[in-house]
Amino acid sequence: MGNPKAFLTVHRQEAGYRPVHDRVRDFGEVEQTLNVKDRRLQASRCMDCGVPFCNWACPLGNRPPEWNDALYNGDWELAYRLLNSTNDFPEFTGRICPALCEKACVLNLTTHEPTTNREDEAAITEMAFSENYIRVASPVRNGRKVAVIGCGPSGLVAANRLNLKGYSVTVFDKNERAGGLLRYGIPNFKLNKAIIDRRLALLEQEGIEFLFNTCVDTSALAKGSKRPALLKDFDAVVICTGTPQARDLNIPGRELKGVYLALELLSQQNRVLDGCEIAREDLVSCRDKDVLVIGGGDTGSDCIGTAHRQGCRSVTQIEIMPKPPVGPEDPANPWPGYPRTLKTTSSHEEGCTRRWNINTLEFVGKDGSLSGVRVQPIDWKPNPEGGRPLMVEVGEPELLDVQVVLLAMGFLRPLHPEYADGVFVAGDSANGASLVVRAMASGRDVALKVDEWLSRA
Repeated sequence: MGNPKAFLTVHRQEAGYRPVHDRVRDFGEVEQTLNVKDRRLQASRCMDCGVPFCNWACPLGNRPPEWNDALYNGDWELAYRLLNSTNDFPEFTGRICPALCEKACVLNLTTHEPTTNREDEAAITEMAFSENYIRVASPVRNGRKVAVIGCGPSGLVAANRLNLKGYSVTVFDKNERAGGLLRYGIPNFKLNKAIIDRRLALLEQEGIEFLFNTCVDTSALAKGSKRPALLKDFDAVVICTGTPQARDLNIPGRELKGVYLALELLSQQNRVLDGCEIAREDLVSCRDKDVLVIGGGDTGSDCIGTAHRQGCRSVTQIEIMPKPPVGPEDPANPWPGYPRTLKTTSSHEEGCTRRWNINTLEFVGKDGSLSGVRVQPIDWKPNPEGGRPLMVEVGEPELLDVQVVLLAMGFLRPLHPEYADGVFVAGDSANGASLVVRAMASGRDVALKVDEWLSRA
C-alpha cells in the first residue's frame, strides 16, 4: 500500500448530496463528487489489513485495496483496469450499489469509517471515460452465436462477456431502450440515463446487436418442446428477463383510481423524462396530493423522491415489519455481514413520515377514486410452533387521508420450466429480486457456463 497508515490521520469524507431545496426541483443526480485531491486522500485510507473482507463481501469479487492504491498513487488508468477486470460496468455500481464491501471493511469494524469504495469506483470510471482509457474492443469471432433475452444488468454483463470471448451476441428486449430496471425502475436522480446510453454505444461499437420492442416467448424453450426457431438460429440462449411481476395487495378497494404499483410511477416518470408522450388520463401524478408508500425498501424510497419532484403535498411510508435497529452495528447480523439497520436515504431526507408495524386493511374511495387507506397498527409475537412470528393487532384501526398509494412490496420470483439444452437463466430471473451487483455477478457467471458448454458441444 502507498500509505498504509493514512487511515490513522485521514477521516472518511463522503461527497454528500446536493441541498434539498435545490435537488427536489429537478431529476438530476443528487450525489455530488469530491475534487481529485480529496478523492485520492480517501483512497489512501484503504489500509494494509491483510485479509480484505471487502473482496469477500462483493458479489463480483472486486479488489478495492488494489485499485484504491493505484488511485492514491495517481495512476487512474491502472485503477480502472483493475476495477474493470472484475466489474464490467462500474459506472452503474459506483452510483447505486449499497456497498457491501464497505460494510465488510476492517475500518468499519474498528472505527465505523470504512473506505469510500463506492464513490472511489464511480470517480475512477468517470476519469476513465473522460481520459479515453476505455477503448473499443475488436473481438476475434469464433463462428458461434448466442441470444440474450433481456438487457438489464445481468443480460448486459452476459452479452458483454460473451461478445469479448468472440461470440456473435444478439440481445432481445421487450422495452424500447436498454437497461431493464436500471432505466425503467431506478430514478434519474440516482442514475442519469445518459450513463447507460454511453455504455450502450460502446457495446454496439464492439459488435453486440440489440433488438428492442421485441418479446420472446421463453416458454417455447422448455425441454420437450418442438425445437424453437431461436435455438435453430443460435447456439445458446441466455434468459435474463428479471422479475416482471410485482407483489400486489389484493384487499378491498384495490381497483380504485389512485392505487398503483411502484413501477407504474417510476417507469412512467423515466419515460416522460426520456421524451415519451403519455396521455393525460394515463398519467400517474402525485402533484398536490397526499401520498402513501407501502413498503420500506429501496423501491419505496425511490417512490418518495419521485413524489417530491412531482410536487406532492406530503408522503407517508409504512412497513408491516418492525423498525430496524439504529446502527451502525447489528447484533443479529454482525460484521463482516451486511447490517440490517435503519436506512435513511436522500429521499427520506427530503421529507417523509415513516411508520413501522402497520398492516393495510382497506383502500377507501369516493366516486371511484382513492380518498383514504384504513390501516391497523400491529405487533409480532413468537410462534409457539416455531417459524414465522404471529401478527397481533395493537389498538384501533386508523384512516389515513391520502389520494395516491404506491405499492412497493417487492417482486415475485418467476417460475421456470426445465429448459432445453443450451438454454441458461441468469440474474433476478434465476435468483429472485436482489441487488444490481448480484445480477451482474450472475450474468458474468452464466457467460462462463455458456462458454464452457459450447466449448464441449
